[in-house]
Amino acid sequence: MGKITRALQKATQESIDHVEKLVKIKECEQIIVHKLKESKLDARLVAYFDPKAIISEQYKTMTTNILSLNKGKPPKTIAITSSVATEGKTISSLNLALSLSHATHKPHIILIDADMRKGQMLNYLGSPARKGLSEYLQGEISLEEIIFRLDDIDNLSFIAAGAVPAKPVELLASDRMKELITTLRAKFNFVLIDTPPVIPVTDAVVISSFVEGVILVIKAGQTQRGVVTRAIELLSQTHSTIIGHVLTGVEYFIPNYIYRYL
Repeated sequence: MGKITRALQKATQESIDHVEKLVKIKECEQIIVHKLKESKLDARLVAYFDPKAIISEQYKTMTTNILSLNKGKPPKTIAITSSVATEGKTISSLNLALSLSHATHKPHIILIDADMRKGQMLNYLGSPARKGLSEYLQGEISLEEIIFRLDDIDNLSFIAAGAVPAKPVELLASDRMKELITTLRAKFNFVLIDTPPVIPVTDAVVISSFVEGVILVIKAGQTQRGVVTRAIELLSQTHSTIIGHVLTGVEYFIPNYIYRYL
């Protein structure tokens, strides 16, 4: 997804070898989003509210690049994570899911909130608390009962994180989690998994070993280079395939003639 930015140019050669693509995405709360329709969804879900906005175009570029991977046979199971908290991974996950669902062939997408410690997906969707992944992995509820959709969003389903369990990493490492991903892969065109950050807990590293690709979200001006390198090292230990990086918080200038065209 583009060239590696200056922020990553001095990373170790070993970490650079894992980087295939890069998308620069400006943090949603730092730009004006035109909320073109009424909804309970968070205004930062710009791919829903304003598909023609500049940042929405960046997510469309990201979608195009994903769809073109492996000569048009992209990974169907993708984890989205970050090195540490507050880098914008959940907003990025939601906008990517929305953008993918708008692709030309209208693929069916499911987004799982696998952050069973501090999941925020329901808050961004304006949805009340509901049972989800944690209850399913503990055998308390069926798969059909945890998958939900929103009336005004086509081709996109969700699974909430559920209640905070006593041992989330053990649940994520279970055979039931592996079977869930396999089952959903057969039912949907893409399975996106929003995971906890890599450095604080091992959840994302566990999940990355079950999926075909990982996208690492990095916040410009906040995430230290060494932290990013360490996150990549942890992911590489499970032979995870990093298919791209999303760089949030990027400030860039758009010439007037380009803006007028958009």
